[in-house]
Amino acid sequence: MMRTRARPKRNSKRRLHPELTVERRRALAQCVKYVGSPLHKRNPGDFGLTPPVAARPGKSLCDDVSIFERDKAQVLLREGVQAGLVSRDADEGFPRHIWMVHEGRVIEARCDNMEAGTYHGYPLEADDPMADAVKREWSRRQAE
Repeated sequence: MMRTRARPKRNSKRRLHPELTVERRRALAQCVKYVGSPLHKRNPGDFGLTPPVAARPGKSLCDDVSIFERDKAQVLLREGVQAGLVSRDADEGFPRHIWMVHEGRVIEARCDNMEAGTYHGYPLEADDPMADAVKREWSRRQAE
C-alpha cells in the first residue's frame, strides 16, 4: 500500500499589505526577479532547472497553470507587485510573498533570497483561504 504525505499546514500569518504606494510598487517591480524552483516543476521548460527524480508529494506545480517560460513567470511576478499584492513586510526590503492571478488561479511567489530579491512561485490550492483574499483584491485593484 502506497502512503501519501499530507499537505503541510498553511501559513496563517500571510497577510496582504494594506496599501503600498505607487512609487514603492514601481521600485519593487523593477528589482524582483523570478528564478524558480525545481520542486514546483514537472517539465523544466526554459527555466534551466532539473526537476527532482522523485517529486515531493504535496508540492503544487507551475505546470498545472501553464507556466513554462521564465519570461512569463517574470511578467506575472511584476504584475503582482504592480497590483500591490505583496505581504505586509514590503515597506522596506523585499516582501516575503507576492501574489498574482493567472488563468483564474492564485499564484504565490516566495522570496528565496532577501538580499537579491529572487523568488520562486507555485499555485495555491483552491481551498486555501489566502486564494480567496487574493482573488478579491486582484479583482478590486484591476477595476481601479
